[in-house]
Amino acid sequence: MTITRRNLLTSAGAGALAATLPLQAFARGDGMIDLIAAPSGQRLYGADGPLSDLWTYNGRAPGPQIRVTRGERVRVRFTNNLDEPTSVHWHGVRIDNRMDGVAGLTQDPVMPGGSFDYDFVAPDAGTYWYHAHNRSWNQVARGLYGPLIVDEANGPVFDPARDLTLVIDDWRLDRDGAFDVASLGAMMDWSHAGRLGNWLTVNGEAEPQLTLRAGQAHRLRLINAANARVLEIDPNRFGAKVLAHDGQALPEPVAPDYAPLLLGPAQRVDLLVVPEPGGDFALEELSGNAPFAFARFTVEGEASARAPVPRLPAPDLPEPDLSGARTIGVEMTGGAMGRMGRVTYNGKVLRRGDFRRTGQVWAFNGVANLPREPLANIPRGETVVIETVNDTAFAHAMHVHGHHFRVIERSGTDLDDGRPWRDTFLIGAQQTVRIAFVADNPGKWLYHCHMLEHAAAGMNTWFEVA
Repeated sequence: MTITRRNLLTSAGAGALAATLPLQAFARGDGMIDLIAAPSGQRLYGADGPLSDLWTYNGRAPGPQIRVTRGERVRVRFTNNLDEPTSVHWHGVRIDNRMDGVAGLTQDPVMPGGSFDYDFVAPDAGTYWYHAHNRSWNQVARGLYGPLIVDEANGPVFDPARDLTLVIDDWRLDRDGAFDVASLGAMMDWSHAGRLGNWLTVNGEAEPQLTLRAGQAHRLRLINAANARVLEIDPNRFGAKVLAHDGQALPEPVAPDYAPLLLGPAQRVDLLVVPEPGGDFALEELSGNAPFAFARFTVEGEASARAPVPRLPAPDLPEPDLSGARTIGVEMTGGAMGRMGRVTYNGKVLRRGDFRRTGQVWAFNGVANLPREPLANIPRGETVVIETVNDTAFAHAMHVHGHHFRVIERSGTDLDDGRPWRDTFLIGAQQTVRIAFVADNPGKWLYHCHMLEHAAAGMNTWFEVA
């Protein structure tokens, strides 16, 4: 589904709004942050648009920005005021396994009216986010997500006034401009590219207007919170460079090595922007027939000299040793126009009518959704290579919980050691991708597609680090 202003409503009404960054979460006197999931109304299609029935954290989508310092203890009391169970996953954080928030694997879901205390240490500086991890295809689509920013150990590298978090989501709105609740769970979405929206927001607002200072170094933290849309953005259009991928800093700011830059669901990219006087620009989504501007930036002031660019510290991650690595194979099958073959779900081989009845239309290694036994049992400290073969007609965004990895090979092309650290990678139709990491975080860890409809429809597995 292409995002345009014409394919939604015939009338105008989504003009530029005064920009608001995510609200900041503040701890109580005992150091605990309250995070409450509950229904709430929010206007998505402009200030005069209809209220949408969303599920949000603390009354707003995105939820409050949780900002801490590397090495700091994070304590969150989560309360579920929804009418269905839920949990909170801290995406990209090398977290204690008990706190990872995967309902059914690392914890029981938090029942309606219940609460759960998340307590962990933030080990790495960078851009992360949190989101619901029970029936995610439904709960994240309704607005249950928010940013988690971990500043460098010696304090923020960038001036906080020049460090902007931009949580991007695509919503499926009906012709009145309200969130389309009735379309949730459509099998067409589950078996094809996932739930694609028709309207983009940044921090919950349509086409916000933000102000930058000429000659000053700005850090734009982009978070793709969409269920399934791969955003296509070209930083070269406004002279930006990439500082970090998925929270992990590059050795130095670089221009993207391809354009447009693809930002898959759950991926993050930090951009460095040092605007020239009068150099107003827009963030544009480029996948359609014409660029779609979804955030605009006004540059104010004059710059007699360009300010120095802060340098981000290098990630403190163990480098994989490929000489003794174990390779684990994952074959992805299913979906529309794809090969399914023999598939087991909950220990039972699915027959023709079972696929629609169960909704399980994708599989890893012939198993739909979480198997009883792990994909692999891995001794702590061992280097692992996961080789994923995408024998389907669609792209997927694959996420490894609890670890960061390097993409070392894509469809037979070796990639050098300078490739960035990731926690989520994109794999195209009929591609093979090999990733490598040191399995140094004990526990049961999910490996799944972050096109959330694909995960619900079978693309989930797990491995265990002893």
